[in-house]
Amino acid sequence: MPPPAVSTAPVAPVVASSSSAAAAAPRRPRSLRLRVTPYASVSSSSSPSTLAVSIPPPPPARHSRKQLVGRDGAPAKPAKPRVFFLDVNPLCFRGSQRSLGAFARWLALFFAHVSLRDPVVAVLDGEGGNEYRRRLLPSYKAHRPRGPGTGADSRVIDVLRECNVPVVRVDGYEADDVVATLTEQVLQKGFRVVIGSPDKDFKQLISEDVQLVMPIPEIGRWSFYTLRHYVAQYKCDPTADLSLRCFIGDEADGVPGIQHLVPGFGRKTAVKLLKKHGSLENLLNTAAVRTVGKDYAQDALVKHADYLRKNYEVLSLKRDVKVQLDDRWLSTRDSCNDSSVLSDFILKFNEGQNIR
Repeated sequence: MPPPAVSTAPVAPVVASSSSAAAAAPRRPRSLRLRVTPYASVSSSSSPSTLAVSIPPPPPARHSRKQLVGRDGAPAKPAKPRVFFLDVNPLCFRGSQRSLGAFARWLALFFAHVSLRDPVVAVLDGEGGNEYRRRLLPSYKAHRPRGPGTGADSRVIDVLRECNVPVVRVDGYEADDVVATLTEQVLQKGFRVVIGSPDKDFKQLISEDVQLVMPIPEIGRWSFYTLRHYVAQYKCDPTADLSLRCFIGDEADGVPGIQHLVPGFGRKTAVKLLKKHGSLENLLNTAAVRTVGKDYAQDALVKHADYLRKNYEVLSLKRDVKVQLDDRWLSTRDSCNDSSVLSDFILKFNEGQNIR
């Protein structure tokens, strides 16, 4: 079923460019000095003197001999430049509660220890972005609040813009779909992509040139997740990730797996069948004409084929959102405002001006 026709309304981006009239002018840092460590934690009970976020200068680039010299002594091929996409909405929560303090902390750590001065594009959920999938599957994110005030607000957008990060939002689409679409466009221009998000939906995009960086609250830092990590965790290729999740479901998003219909059909069975047949569609088509596994698995594939195909449509990220990459977004990010902007934001947090 094709997605409904919707109008797109991207938020006007602010790009770090010396020639851009919209770029934020350098601001003189406040006298307050903020400090940050990769393991620092911020909580609502912290005192004003300790509730701080750090933006130290990025470390100088270092290259090992293996990076500079190839196997035969010839110069090694330089690594492709990186572009970061930041999935903003999940960072605005601590658990199930909105927390702009958590957003400020994760953003500061992201700038200081992850993206440094590489280009960053922030992406937000568009108005009505969930509705298409909710029509397909009413349980999809049904436990999550809807309407105004449930995502990133204007204060978040202002902070991002003042830090010279373009902000993109397309009505009728979730941020995941916009990121997937823009990722394809960035790869075509010869860049690598790093997606900053805790959302496991993005694992279906992982490749040699696409990796994730995930906020880990337990250790208070961002952690990279690559193709090597995926294969070690799931024992299969990321190209099968979407098909695999159709079987195991996504409890966080309200997408039930097949286990509640066929309790014996678990991850191990799904991985084994997908390794042999490659994709969900190939597996279902083959099962329709011949036996592909044990009786319980064969019966499940035939009886619940439509159920699995619906899961596939709900869980797959779209790559045809009407949004176009701006080449200015690929420029080195001007980080001169980071310290002052985040200092001001944290001061407002300390003063209790409705930032939680």
